[in-house]
Amino acid sequence: MKKQFLMIAACLLSMTISCNNEGSSDKEKAPAENAYQSSAKTEIKDDVSQKDVVQVAMGSKDHTTLVSAIKQADLVDVLKKSGPFTVFAPTNAAFDKLPKGTLDDLMKPEKKDALADILQYHVSVGIYKEDMLTDGKSLGQVNSQNITITNKDGKIKINGTANIVGTVSASNGIIYIIDEVLLPPKK
Repeated sequence: MKKQFLMIAACLLSMTISCNNEGSSDKEKAPAENAYQSSAKTEIKDDVSQKDVVQVAMGSKDHTTLVSAIKQADLVDVLKKSGPFTVFAPTNAAFDKLPKGTLDDLMKPEKKDALADILQYHVSVGIYKEDMLTDGKSLGQVNSQNITITNKDGKIKINGTANIVGTVSASNGIIYIIDEVLLPPKK
């Protein structure tokens, strides 16, 4: 047994010695070491992982108003969480349809709670795919109120006015791009 162990150890030692390239000079080693060092300094960029709902909105030129409102209402961290969320995201043009001065008023610090209420009315907890958005379906929103789905001939509307004009998947949910701002009913 000892003899076999010694033979195996000797073989491993001789393989290690023979694999060691003693004949190479430091100049030959330098390019390999420099290549390693330069690649180690390279910044790692993740272009593969799917973005969360906030990152998707931030990357859209059509949702700059929504992103500003989310920031003003301090909802960024909440929407970056795991969710899952179904977000009905109004475009900039949708915000432009609000009565003049409405958005400016809502963006004031003292209106933060009202702004948060409106934004939370655009978010459901859970993922509702298009085939689940059936005619007459009611969805509970984060602000504790409901929206109603109308689905006629494959055209989906929210509360009878907002049309879904696009869909984007995110790492923590699904985003439906809508052409109207949803205003919660008066409590």
